Amino acid sequence: MPLSASDIQDTELRANAIRESIVSMLLEAGSGHTAGPLGMADVFAAFYMHVLRHDPKRPDWPGRDRVVLSNGHICPVLYATMAHSGYFPVSELKTLRKLGSRLQGHPHREFLPMLENSSGPLGSGMSQAVGMALADRIDAGGREAGRATERRIYCFTSDGEHDAGNTWEAALLAGKERLNNLIAVVDRNNIQIDGYTEDVMPLEPFVEKYITFGWHVIEIDGHDIAEIVRAFETAKAVFEKPTMIVAHTIPGKGVAEFERKYEWHGKAPNREEAAMALRELRTLGGRIRSEHE
Repeated sequence: MPLSASDIQDTELRANAIRESIVSMLLEAGSGHTAGPLGMADVFAAFYMHVLRHDPKRPDWPGRDRVVLSNGHICPVLYATMAHSGYFPVSELKTLRKLGSRLQGHPHREFLPMLENSSGPLGSGMSQAVGMALADRIDAGGREAGRATERRIYCFTSDGEHDAGNTWEAALLAGKERLNNLIAVVDRNNIQIDGYTEDVMPLEPFVEKYITFGWHVIEIDGHDIAEIVRAFETAKAVFEKPTMIVAHTIPGKGVAEFERKYEWHGKAPNREEAAMALRELRTLGGRIRSEHE
């Protein structure tokens, strides 16, 4: 069912609240990654609100979908989304990267058990997700038997980490095995820590590579809530192969000073920059509310 105007407004406001939390937690931590988390806030808000099968009150519910974050450095957006979804108090976000915190600088499953994987080494998440998807198929009795449950494995990955060869090895295996229970999302924001992706290690023709590897590919505007949700619903209807959703996003989205600048890939805002960013985001929140009145 298509999202209503009210659904879209609520999701845009959730994404904006997630961005505010990201800025605040990075300021408190004094380190971390800014551009990627801000750029993926719309995707994560739409995904957790309208797509993912989950229960924050029962994070170990056996029927839940599995979420694998491969590009672990964007964990501020994952943590903020989980907090705003009810997994733990929003106030805990201020403990990001603190000694003894459950919210490590890269996700650690032993610290935060509601996570499905630990991540840090770029390129590993796709292999983890493919392994989970294969295990589900084995539990279901093989390729022809389909899935034992309606569970899907979702893998969030970055464009820059496609410089790592094990990402492509996993993609090849997923295509070979026709893992229709695997849906991946790549944050195609065109930056990485050293510069723009096409300067550091060109990825194009990116879509054609995945198609050649046996995937169904959907390209979307990663800031259009309705388009994001439609892409996931379309992916669920693909039964003969895995699906890659290529989300074209603006790194640093929501804060003009941060947008499209690779320098913000791996640094946190200082107090003045954070205050400026929060003012801009609060203004944006007011604009979202007024646009739907």
